[in-house]
Amino acid sequence: MSDALLVLNAGSSSLKFSLFGLTGGAAPARLLEGQVDGLPEAPRLAAKDAAGATLAERALGATAADPRGAMSVMGAFLREHLGQERLVAAGHRVVHGGLRYERPVRIDDEVMRELDRLVPLAPLHQPHNLGAIRALAAQYPRLPQVACFDTAFHRAQPHLAQAFALPRTFSDAGLRRYGFHGLSYEYVAATLPRIAPEVAAGRVVVAHLGNGASLCALREGRSVATTMGFTALDGLMMGTRCGALDPGVLLYLMDQRGMDARALEDLLYHRSGLLGVSGISSDMRSLLASADPRAAEAIDLFVYRIARELGSLAAALGGLDALVFTGGIGEHAAAIRSRVCRDAAWLGIVLDEAANRAGGPRISAPGAAASAWVVPTDENRMIALHTARVLGLE
Repeated sequence: MSDALLVLNAGSSSLKFSLFGLTGGAAPARLLEGQVDGLPEAPRLAAKDAAGATLAERALGATAADPRGAMSVMGAFLREHLGQERLVAAGHRVVHGGLRYERPVRIDDEVMRELDRLVPLAPLHQPHNLGAIRALAAQYPRLPQVACFDTAFHRAQPHLAQAFALPRTFSDAGLRRYGFHGLSYEYVAATLPRIAPEVAAGRVVVAHLGNGASLCALREGRSVATTMGFTALDGLMMGTRCGALDPGVLLYLMDQRGMDARALEDLLYHRSGLLGVSGISSDMRSLLASADPRAAEAIDLFVYRIARELGSLAAALGGLDALVFTGGIGEHAAAIRSRVCRDAAWLGIVLDEAANRAGGPRISAPGAAASAWVVPTDENRMIALHTARVLGLE
């Protein structure tokens, strides 16, 4: 019987999971992956094995419509498919690690108390992350669990890159730029030396473009600056999130429109971004396929904001050696990559259109002053690696 490691990424509308095999000191090998999504209205289970063959694809009943029900469905599925594997550990994506957690940590009661204190800093994400930890502990009370933080990779940034121009009493209380998508950026930074060794230690901006979107400036593979800040609202325009916004807009909406904190939260997190501007969809695929001028305007604004923020991060780096695309849009939307690269021509990027249509990995022309790449991210593998290291399972 061999050992297996479970990776969980729990959100408000989905529970994503992967199972990795552990064999004699080798890197964890993916056995299967899946998700229970469509929560709470239309829960559905989908899963594939490591070769991409479908293991499950079915609608679920009302009992799976909440996170606890989704965990039960996942648990039953895993018990059915574990076979000769024995579950020995679990790793979790936890959005916020605050100031204390700069690296993954084994979860105990003290860690959970500290992570509970961080819920106000990530109210739409942290409760679901912690709920999955507690639900798994109820099913497997002796199973070691590890928390891997989206904020940890950015804790190495210079102090000035993390600071707000607020009175010190607020910054001392934890109001600063934390940054997110850290597990994705960490994976890309670890992968670049193999794919693009000539730029891996240089001045690199990684564009994690998906329903959530951000940019991160890397120097020698370490985070120097990033577009997300205190929350995952800041920076780029996203699927349903607004990105950077004049704080005066919030004061206006409170004073003139009578909006309270919950109404603002709903507007900024759920009704803005690509969905808000287009009035059609938050899905870039739908917008690219649409002839509606509102869809075109939403795409134009999305690309414009990337170009603006890319210039800011290039300034933080003192130049640019490479631009790397990752995330759902970054990996699959050649049209978006093409437009971003054209806007970045002033930084030395010259796009190879044929290579871009083929999906890379290198999509810039030979001899360009700055290169462009497509590197698929794998946050779950990063979590599996961290979990194995923390628990000594390598």
